[in-house]
Amino acid sequence: MTPPEPTAGFGLVVRFRLRPGHEEAFDVLVAATIEGIRAHEPGTLVYASHQVDGDPGARIFYELYRDRAAFEEHERQPHTRHFLVEREQHLAGLAVDILQLVAGGQQPQSIV
Repeated sequence: MTPPEPTAGFGLVVRFRLRPGHEEAFDVLVAATIEGIRAHEPGTLVYASHQVDGDPGARIFYELYRDRAAFEEHERQPHTRHFLVEREQHLAGLAVDILQLVAGGQQPQSIV
């Protein structure tokens, strides 16, 4: 089996630690951002925000882009720039893991 192309798929997992009492406001900000992603980012295949069972102050994002260029286009979008600025008031911390595809099954359908 040959390894995936270096430009095939680009993913991130981001874990956010929210300030107490900021959960709802952060989720509203995320929902507005996802509207922009749906409308303007065909290269964003998956952009999902998850609550963590038993940890109300944690959010985990799973992001999958067609390639690195699609991620870079995502980062340039006005709705993304707005999110990056506005999220700071809600955060106590964050950690980002960049993913490199090793193996996969079906081509993902967009679930943004």
